Amino acid sequence: MYITMPIPPRVVMTEMYIYIYIYIYPCVLNCIECALALYEMWSNYPFLFGKGGCYFKTFLFETVCFASILNVTALSVERYIAVVHPLRAKYVVTRTHAKRVILSVWSVSVLCAIPNTSLHGIFTLPLPKGKGVGAMSTSATCMLVKPRWMYNLIIQITTLLFFLLPMLTISVLYLLIGMQLKHEKMLQVLEVKASLGQDSSSNVRSQQQKTRRQQVTKMLFVLVVMFGICWAPFHTDRLMWSFMDQKSSEHMKIFQVYEYVHVISGVFFYLSSAINPILYNLMSTRFREMFKEVMCHHKWHPVPRKRSLTTLSSTTMQIVPNNAALELPCCY
Repeated sequence: MYITMPIPPRVVMTEMYIYIYIYIYPCVLNCIECALALYEMWSNYPFLFGKGGCYFKTFLFETVCFASILNVTALSVERYIAVVHPLRAKYVVTRTHAKRVILSVWSVSVLCAIPNTSLHGIFTLPLPKGKGVGAMSTSATCMLVKPRWMYNLIIQITTLLFFLLPMLTISVLYLLIGMQLKHEKMLQVLEVKASLGQDSSSNVRSQQQKTRRQQVTKMLFVLVVMFGICWAPFHTDRLMWSFMDQKSSEHMKIFQVYEYVHVISGVFFYLSSAINPILYNLMSTRFREMFKEVMCHHKWHPVPRKRSLTTLSSTTMQIVPNNAALELPCCY
């Protein structure tokens, strides 16, 4: 038996509000980090904020980086549960659960940002010979001050944990979601054939559901591709720097290539925090309305729709939102 059951809209909207904030916080923090980066480009030295400011700058950059990736991964897991295991989603995906996910994401990001932050500090050039002993305060720069091998090891580990594994996880989850949607589509085709000529209204609903599924599949593909495109240059930049041998005769040639990669990675790094909300707003009406409400504090009243009818086929039970049946549950 294939049953479509309505989930109360308030349950869906409560979770959606929480996950919209997942996108807002990294964007806000990225704006702060971007301001610091622009200042550093304008005046690389002396670094005026001292050792504490250097730690804060590095820590903020690392935390936002990890949190952005973990947010996308967490939302992908939630989406997988909502589509493939809808019964479990109704009881597992709650307001408390959403808060725990957000807290866990930021806690892990903060903890994982500490190692690389601890390797940075203020570096100053020594005074020229004959001008005394000490350091030139005007040469203070926020940079790596601990052994290079420690930095290289951390970068390689974080690339594995915060890019390769999340990319693999997201790809597998979306593959399973696509297979589930394809399976449901096949069942729906059988239903239409069985009810052909009996109920024209059910055929119309079937066509609407088919259109929504096509939109869902397209959106999933775009999200996976954009995740890879935005984060691949960033981690390529870090890996190139970690493997670069400054004593090699080929160092300058490699460094010239690295400079271009570094600029491209910076652009896509800041784009990564903004691209997901933009995609969701373009491709999901429900997310767009909730995003407007969160940002503008405007109460949104969804247009009432008829409850989905119970339909029969094999032995599957599915739960969908009352006001958005079969639309991508992007914020579960």
